[in-house]
Amino acid sequence: MDKIFGLLEKYYMVFLSGLWGTLWLSALTVIFGTVLGIIVAMGRMGKSKILKAITDVYIEILRGTPVLLQLYFVWIGLPKLIPFEWTDTQCILIALVINASAYISEIIRAGIGAVDKGQWEAAKSIGLSKVHTMTRVIMPQAIKNILPALCNEFITTVKGTSLASVFFVGELMTSYKTVAAATFLQLPSLTIAGVIYFVVNFVLSRLLRLLERRLTVSD
Repeated sequence: MDKIFGLLEKYYMVFLSGLWGTLWLSALTVIFGTVLGIIVAMGRMGKSKILKAITDVYIEILRGTPVLLQLYFVWIGLPKLIPFEWTDTQCILIALVINASAYISEIIRAGIGAVDKGQWEAAKSIGLSKVHTMTRVIMPQAIKNILPALCNEFITTVKGTSLASVFFVGELMTSYKTVAAATFLQLPSLTIAGVIYFVVNFVLSRLLRLLERRLTVSD
């Protein structure tokens, strides 16, 4: 315990920096993953068979291969496909967004599918277009189904960003590696990182339960 408190006293800013990196990386992953996920979900729910086939393959590939493999693929392949100056952080963020979009698209599709089909028919009967029906009738109801699952995806992403440490992106597990390399105290450093992950995810889980209760009451 003395070693753990000693490390915290000396390197707390390193761990805080890593925590901040984990949180902003997770937030951007979910935000941009949601935008891309909406596009994928709309393609899968559309009438175009070609677009549906493309999105089906997209989702199956991303859900059927390891996240680490996808990170390596984008990290190595992106600079070759698009010859710009890409930082490691940008490559990893793009890979995480692409991976998250596959899961979020399914969350969105399920949320929309859970809305009573009678809502579509009622909107059509009063002359609303498909766009207006989706934006004004279906999505406001679907959000109640989507939001808790989306928050849960954020919690999952917080843990998933630990893989970014393989590429030394500035997040919590990278902070652990930095402190462990400087002090040769691997287990105490790992314990601190583990406690931080637990506390963050515990708080987020409790906030998610509170959100679900409020949404249930509002029904």
